[in-house]
Amino acid sequence: MADALSEVIALLQPSAVYAKGISGAGRWGVRYTPFGQPSFCVVLEGCCRLQVDGEAAVTLDAGDVVLLPATPAFTLSGFEPVTPTPMDPHIDPTATDEVRHGSPEGPVDVRLLGGYFEFDSPDAALLVSLLPRLVHVRNAQRLAMLVQLIGEESKQQRASRELVLTRLVEVLLIEALRVAPSDGAPPGLLRGLADPRVALALRDMHQHPDRPWTIATLAKSAALSRSAFFERFVQTVGMPPMEYLLAWRMAVAKRLLQRKDLGLAHIAERVGYGSASAFSTAFRRSVGQPPGRYARLAAAQPEQARAA
Repeated sequence: MADALSEVIALLQPSAVYAKGISGAGRWGVRYTPFGQPSFCVVLEGCCRLQVDGEAAVTLDAGDVVLLPATPAFTLSGFEPVTPTPMDPHIDPTATDEVRHGSPEGPVDVRLLGGYFEFDSPDAALLVSLLPRLVHVRNAQRLAMLVQLIGEESKQQRASRELVLTRLVEVLLIEALRVAPSDGAPPGLLRGLADPRVALALRDMHQHPDRPWTIATLAKSAALSRSAFFERFVQTVGMPPMEYLLAWRMAVAKRLLQRKDLGLAHIAERVGYGSASAFSTAFRRSVGQPPGRYARLAAAQPEQARAA
């Protein structure tokens, strides 16, 4: 399971971390509009209430860690009735000091460290759709330590800061998803990996996208009949197995196309196509442009970013 999660996180390409302290006292509540980028928080002390749109409200206690892979609209508050203050997450604060909500004086009822980062992958929307909307892990000491390390590193301007933050976020994501409860999880990667039969097929697709997989061979890998495997895969992952395989192959291909040392025939072979022309046809149909054009545009983007 960890290997499959590691591969997905690597393709998501997390980067650009921002973190800040948040506290609340007395009667308080804030309502955030949808953000779209992944966010996280750890409760350092006290407790509060989190209501993510489309999910049941949860109480966050000290040591709890929350991960929102796509950060829909949510409300964070104390436990007294209140009309929450609207907040726009797209407006970045100018400072990383603690933001206090509610009563400005006296001791706080809750203190959190929260932040967000970005997924640079062109397939971020697809990959995030396979993850839970809300990951809530209780008393997650290892995760809490990771979040605090991210918060400390994000405020420093030390050598290799971006590399360290990227690696910390990758570990945070893998650890959070690895320990997240799979019981009752919606269809997606976590639920699929929690199913011992479906996980076997997912592992084989991830490790060997170059093989000529069919429903029959994947079903054999999962030790199920073709019909039982197809139904079980759709129920747990949320899409048909060959559709998932195609999406995974295209995601891997996009990453390989960003390298300048690999020819088209080699990339085609790495993702399960017998020729460059067959791969080009599949890529164009899936992505909407030929692989050569995609590679040129991908190479131009970093240069444009440096020029800006």
